[in-house]
Amino acid sequence: MKLITGLSLLTLSCTVLAQQNTDSSFNPASKRAIELTKKTILVDTHIDVPYRLEHKWEDVSQAAGGDFDYPRAVQGGLNAPFMSIYIPAGLEKTGGSYELANKLIDYVEAIVGRAPDKFAIADSVQDVKDHFAAGKMSLPMGMENGSPIEGKLENLKHFYQRGVRYITLAHSQSNHISDSSYDLRRQWQGLSPFGKELITAMNNIGMMIDVSHISDDAFYQVMALSKTPVIASHSSLRKYTPGFERNMDDNMLLALKKNGGVIQINFGSSFVIASAGAWGDQFKAKRKELAKQNGEESQMVKDFRKAYLAKNPYPFATIAQVLDHIDHVVKLIGIEHVGIGSDYDGVGDSLPIGLKDVASYPNLVQGLLDRGYSEADITKILSGNVLRVWQQVELYALTH
Repeated sequence: MKLITGLSLLTLSCTVLAQQNTDSSFNPASKRAIELTKKTILVDTHIDVPYRLEHKWEDVSQAAGGDFDYPRAVQGGLNAPFMSIYIPAGLEKTGGSYELANKLIDYVEAIVGRAPDKFAIADSVQDVKDHFAAGKMSLPMGMENGSPIEGKLENLKHFYQRGVRYITLAHSQSNHISDSSYDLRRQWQGLSPFGKELITAMNNIGMMIDVSHISDDAFYQVMALSKTPVIASHSSLRKYTPGFERNMDDNMLLALKKNGGVIQINFGSSFVIASAGAWGDQFKAKRKELAKQNGEESQMVKDFRKAYLAKNPYPFATIAQVLDHIDHVVKLIGIEHVGIGSDYDGVGDSLPIGLKDVASYPNLVQGLLDRGYSEADITKILSGNVLRVWQQVELYALTH
C-alpha cells in the first residue's frame, strides 16, 4: 500500500512494540502482521473524529491528539475509517440535530480539503478500492443517531447526497425512529411507525442500517423488515458482559447470520469485559453520592476521579479479550460476519492494553495470526465482510 511510503517496517515495529504496556499475553506485531495490514484494505466502521473536532479543532492530517490522526493511521494500516457523525441524544428534544449533522459533515470535507493528497471522501465500495489503489485514505461517513432525519424522508436523501452511508437508528435515548438499549422508557416497543417506514427507505436509497445502540425489540423488527444485510457498527458481545443490552447476545448473532449482516467489534473495555462496566457503574454511584453531600462544584467532586483511580485502578481489557469476542462470533455464525468498529475517539481512556490508538491494528492482526487465523480470514475481518455488506446494499438500491 502506498500510504506507508517513507515509513520503514522497523519504525512501525518500534511503534507497536512501544504500546505493549503490561499485558503479559500480548505479543507485539511481527513483520508479517505489519505487512498484512499494509497490503490489505482496513475498514474501521466507527471513529468519532468529527465530534472531537467540534470540541477542539485540530489538523488531523498531521500528528495530533486523540486516538486518530493521519500519521498514526498510516502506521496502523488504516485506510478506510468511517467518520462518525455523532449527534447527542438530547438534541432530539431541544432541536439542532440537523444543523449539527451538517456541521460535522463539513468538518470531514474540511479534512479532505486541507489534505487532498492524503484523504478522499468515499461514497461507495468502489471509491474505497480506488482510493486504496491510489494511496489515499478513504473517509466514508456514518451517522450515529438518526435524530437529524427529523421525521422527513427528504432529509434521508439529503444526508445520503452528503456522503452518509449508514445510520445508527438511535443513541442513548429513544428518538422518533427507535427505542434505545440504554433507555428504560420503551416508547415504541421497538421501532416507531416512522422508523419502520425509514427501514424501507434506507434499503431503497442504498443506506446501510446500523443496529448498534437500539433495543432488542427494535433489532428484531429491523431483522424482519430489512431487505438488505445490516451492520452493528460498534458493538461487542453480551456473552462476556451479561446484562449489558448495548452488546449483542447469541440469539441476535444467529439472526444477524440469517440476515447476512456483520458485527463490528467495539474495543472499549466496558464493551469487552464485565469488570470494566462494573467499575464504571460503581464510580458513577460514588461520585453521585459525593456530589449530593458536597455539591457538584466542590473541590472534592472535582478531584474525585483522580483519587478514586488511585485506590481503584481501572480494569483495562486486553487484546486477548477482544480476540475472544471475534472468536465467539466466528465459532457461532462464521468468519463472514465479524469486523472492526473500534469506537476510537468515542470511549475516552478506556481502550485496551495494546489497542490504544489507530497505530495499534497490527497488534490485533498479530493476535489473530497467533490464534491460527489465515491471511484470507483476517482480510475478511479487516474489510472483506463489511465491504460485502455495503456492496449488497448498493446493489439492492440499484435494482429497486
